[in-house]
Amino acid sequence: MKLYRPATILVGLLFVLIGGVTRLAAPDNVYEEQNLKVVHGTIGESLEYAGSGSTVKVNRIKFARSLLDSNDTDDKKAVETNGVFVAIEWDTVRGVQNPSGFDETLTTDGGSIYEPVEGVDNSDFGFPDAGYARTGTVVFEVNPADMTNLTLRIRPSLIFNVYSSEVRVDLGIPTDAIAQQMVDGAEPQYVVGKSETRVAS
Repeated sequence: MKLYRPATILVGLLFVLIGGVTRLAAPDNVYEEQNLKVVHGTIGESLEYAGSGSTVKVNRIKFARSLLDSNDTDDKKAVETNGVFVAIEWDTVRGVQNPSGFDETLTTDGGSIYEPVEGVDNSDFGFPDAGYARTGTVVFEVNPADMTNLTLRIRPSLIFNVYSSEVRVDLGIPTDAIAQQMVDGAEPQYVVGKSETRVAS
């Protein structure tokens, strides 16, 4: 029976450990498979957010040329754009754990990333207290020439967040022609209402 020196055994174990660490650190494994679950859905579909027991649903989308907060006075002018506003009416239901710390963006096939508009008080997104549901609207300003496969993405904003999934909602604009129809049919003005909270059913 052949005996190995302790140094030989340690070197062998070192190579095994290095190989294992390298495999775990591969970006495809860590980001896409182990630490980030992507939940896909469409308008009207209730989707689980980040393993927290909470859900997100996009009820409908509206296109408009200008925005007005419902709590603004009559003498305040509406917010206007050279592009088009996309108002996403959402519904969230809160689970036991608090899904705090998240970012919402719109992305397209053309590579654009749109952030929510600023300066419109009632444009927001969030979760209520546990056992409750909330309905509201988040608004984005979008380039009409880059709307194909417009997708709402909601993901944790913290790198070390325990809720490790991203919700992606297809907003139903598969072609440039359909995008143009949406833009042509945009409302002159969209009034952004306050979010409402209710007991979850």
